[in-house]
Amino acid sequence: MTARIPFSLRAESCLQKDPDTNPLKIYLFRLMDAKRTNLCLSADVSSTTTLLQLADICGPYICLFKTHADIIDDFGPRTIKGLRELSQKHKFLIFEDRKFGDIGATVQSQYTRGSMQIASWAHIVNAHVFPGPSIVTALKQAALGVLEAEGRGVVSTEVWVGTPEHSEDETATNNENAIDNASVTRTPLTRAILGQEKSNPRKDSIIANTTISQTFETAHARQRPQSLSPSTKLKNQLELKLQQDEEDLRALTPPPARALLLFAQMSSEGNLMNEDYTTQTLKMGRNNKDFVIGYIAQRNLNDTAMDDDFLSLTPGVQLPQQDQSLKGDGLGQQYRTPAEVVGKDGCDIVIVGRGIIKAKNKAEEAKRYRDEAWKAYMGRLK
Repeated sequence: MTARIPFSLRAESCLQKDPDTNPLKIYLFRLMDAKRTNLCLSADVSSTTTLLQLADICGPYICLFKTHADIIDDFGPRTIKGLRELSQKHKFLIFEDRKFGDIGATVQSQYTRGSMQIASWAHIVNAHVFPGPSIVTALKQAALGVLEAEGRGVVSTEVWVGTPEHSEDETATNNENAIDNASVTRTPLTRAILGQEKSNPRKDSIIANTTISQTFETAHARQRPQSLSPSTKLKNQLELKLQQDEEDLRALTPPPARALLLFAQMSSEGNLMNEDYTTQTLKMGRNNKDFVIGYIAQRNLNDTAMDDDFLSLTPGVQLPQQDQSLKGDGLGQQYRTPAEVVGKDGCDIVIVGRGIIKAKNKAEEAKRYRDEAWKAYMGRLK
């Protein structure tokens, strides 16, 4: 079951098993592992200033920053510029919670046009599938058009850990092998995302190396004196791990890609998403792995028999205050804790909004949610 596999190994597995896996999914797995967070902040606020303040304050503790652009009263170029800069500064992806749900031509316009031009700045969006499979196809085509129009260059999703040193001959050989190993048919979206150069005959059906490689320092270079006490050795090991995570994080750069999440389940009381609806949603995801990276769901929906490895993102998550129990919001929302969502039901990312936004110290509360969600994730790996 994917819930018991570390994010780092899931990233590598996706690359090996499916050449059309969306690069953003691989990047997000690596980002969560290096940054040690599986928290998404739902920034449901109505001004650009407040939105950007939240992103800056809570950015160090999150992997995703979820926006509702259509409720920002003064949404404009300053909003987009600020989000992009803070995304780069704090290493998180931008997830626009647009909830597309219309015919193909309409959602394409909503995604790429108008005052928000979502496809130009949001790494990830989401959609309902009640219009049928055409909504996924339409959004995928729109994303392809945006990427091609931007004229992106070749992307390397190679992440070096430590300080790799190669001779020029070794580099040439490795690149040659990488190209040979990548000789597989790619979908148009994957080729656009990864910047395939169609003019090169050798690359008509391949892309540049997308292998995430790891090069570690030798064990001898990291040896500690044998006289260290067990507690000191443990402390040094932890320090090395944190240092390595920081190096990994600095090296990570998101690919110029776009991705989609599908609504498979909801947390609101009395919602109409029954099992058949969820099953049909999963089929659409499997048929579009180069664009769909996961689901909005209440539990892990991956089917090992189908070789699934989609992300599960879960809203309706709160931590009770001291000596208090969890309650709904009076508007149908039902809350659960990170331990229930991540630890028990195997979901990957918790989506938290009011629990952090309404806190007096938002940074401290974001850290508290980050720590609890990560603790639940680590616990389920045992």
